[in-house]
Amino acid sequence: METNIIKILKDMAAVTESPFYLFDLDAFRRNIRKIREEAGETVKICFAMKCNPFLVPEAAPAVDRIEVCSYGEYCICRSDGIAPEKLLISGVLKKPSEMERIVEECGGRARYTVESLGQFALLSELAKKKGVTLRIYVRLTSGNQFGLDRDDIRTVFELAAMTPELEIAGIHYYSGSQKRKASKPAKEIEKLDQLLLELQESFQWKIPELEYGPGIPARYFQDQPENPEDRFFGEIRSAIASMKWKGRVTMEMGRIFAASCGYYVTRVLDIKQNGTTNYAITDGGMHQLNYDGQIRGMYHPFVRVLTESPREPQTEDRASGDGKWTVCGCLCTANDVMCSEQDLGVLKVGDILSFSNVGAYSMVEGMALFLSHELPAVFSFAENEGIRCLRDPEECWKWNTRQNG
Repeated sequence: METNIIKILKDMAAVTESPFYLFDLDAFRRNIRKIREEAGETVKICFAMKCNPFLVPEAAPAVDRIEVCSYGEYCICRSDGIAPEKLLISGVLKKPSEMERIVEECGGRARYTVESLGQFALLSELAKKKGVTLRIYVRLTSGNQFGLDRDDIRTVFELAAMTPELEIAGIHYYSGSQKRKASKPAKEIEKLDQLLLELQESFQWKIPELEYGPGIPARYFQDQPENPEDRFFGEIRSAIASMKWKGRVTMEMGRIFAASCGYYVTRVLDIKQNGTTNYAITDGGMHQLNYDGQIRGMYHPFVRVLTESPREPQTEDRASGDGKWTVCGCLCTANDVMCSEQDLGVLKVGDILSFSNVGAYSMVEGMALFLSHELPAVFSFAENEGIRCLRDPEECWKWNTRQNG
């Protein structure tokens, strides 16, 4: 399958201005099917759209739910025609004016997380105002700014008993991504099981669902194990099966679906040798390419030289060396290192590089506005759809300019 994508990338690079992204929609759909099988028949799946909003239309029919963490993400879903029934309206901040519009448009068909006592009060007020009943998921904190501690969760349950317009539909928990130990999610599930039982016993209130983000890692670098998710799902399935609380479990994930389906293409526009280090300077950079855990190129991502041209002896537009290159972007910061001392053979100006496994977060976590560089084009590919342009290149300097001169 990847051989076909590499050919497509080569063909596109010959006629398309770099840098650009390409998302393999067939690979994305295969990943969702695989994870569904791994999770088991009884577990539902939620796609965390923050990892890649361009994949929402493909995710919607394949998953049970889409997590929306901002009003902007909500607008994307509505623009894509996603039904309110598919949406979990989440996020550490919920602005009253934005939430009022969401409740007005979605009512009780969507689901809503509660991350503070203030959010509980806001949702109660809006439910009364709009004359609807809202299903809420109370988020347990993992020790950071997200969610509520156990005491405040108990307060929410006490308030909910006197608030008929809000129905507690579940508990929400997510403690972070890229977990290293497969045993950690299992331990978290065990603790959540105890909490769910305690709450049900204390309040005589059946909690129908646990919305849980396991933080299963995706592979970004060459020295990481292949298919890291395989180490996790066995323990997760066993932990869920051992729960004394009996209800529905929904697993919320993003990067494990999307990471491997993305490619970033950039062109070498300058080369030089400083001391003993070969540098390739590209028209891309860390403002458009982000790997979780990468710091100044200390880890080796999967990079391929797409250019198929003769490797001639060194000339003035080539650097000498042993084939190891430090690839940097076009930003005015020493941190803009995409990979360091990576074996890429003999590079020349004009060569095209493809970085793999960039389908999750890489595009949206970069410093897009730094130095006012153009936003790259975004493409998708599927066997039955061909290549589609999802976003044209767009200048962003105007967003860093005073509107009134």
